Amino acid sequence: MNAYLVTLGLGLVVGVIYGLSGVRSPAPPVIALIGLFGILAGEQAVSAGKRYLAGHAFTADWLRQHAAPHVMGHLPPQPDPHAAPEPKDRRA
Repeated sequence: MNAYLVTLGLGLVVGVIYGLSGVRSPAPPVIALIGLFGILAGEQAVSAGKRYLAGHAFTADWLRQHAAPHVMGHLPPQPDPHAAPEPKDRRA
């Protein structure tokens, strides 16, 4: 998640620089990004439909392992909130 926040922050900085210099951003408008999300989701809907028609179960596990990485990219691992904290190195 940290890499996403850094990327967002850097994007904001570049956007401010573009705004101050009067240069239009080469990035597509929000409507184009929503359309791109629709394309990615539609691809996965076809994949899920084929799986269903083949008689396989459509499960949350399949969605998490096959569809989500394609649509969202591979997200960084999340820390386990129940895990014990790692011991700190006390060497001086």
